[in-house]
Amino acid sequence: MATVNGDSIILASASPRRREILRTIGLPFTVMPSRIEEPPYRGGSVADHVRLLAELKAAEVAQRVSARLVIGADTVVLVDDRILEKPRTEQEAVQMLQMLGGRWHRVLTGVCLIRSDPDRRRSGCEVTRVKFAPLRPDEIRWYVSTGEPMDKAGGYAIQGYGALFIERVEGDYLNVVGLPLRLVYHLAEELGFDLKRCLRPSQGGEAA
Repeated sequence: MATVNGDSIILASASPRRREILRTIGLPFTVMPSRIEEPPYRGGSVADHVRLLAELKAAEVAQRVSARLVIGADTVVLVDDRILEKPRTEQEAVQMLQMLGGRWHRVLTGVCLIRSDPDRRRSGCEVTRVKFAPLRPDEIRWYVSTGEPMDKAGGYAIQGYGALFIERVEGDYLNVVGLPLRLVYHLAEELGFDLKRCLRPSQGGEAA
């Protein structure tokens, strides 16, 4: 099984949360955000939709590099079969939190890994269930005022202030943050890469 070195891994995402997850385990990588215009969800399987978005992101970046392992990902929050995107306004953030309060919802992350030498790819989807505590109006107003919900799918960050309001998590916690590491590791193995052999303490990625 091949070893991936620090110059070989590309994260096709500008997400600071995904970068931090990879840094935490000491996986060397380079950031090269995808330039695709994401197609809207048009019905059908949400899992298939996020897998498709992850593959489109990874494939666009893979066309710009060679002999590298490219990681693409896309995360959505799903409540009552409705996808909650990133809120565009504070009022939208308030409405999302009102929907989530006191209820279970699902977080789905599609992941695609592309090995460009030779051209092979693997993809999958991780699903985690999350239970919010009931939210008072003053709690929602305070949380929105922090600004944290504004660039997060579903309008919250489980690893930030939003952790104050989470009662239970069933499944992969890192999936809710934005990148299910176990799934990434499994897909890399299927492509013949052993990520364990390139982990380095206190390493991080640099923007390309």
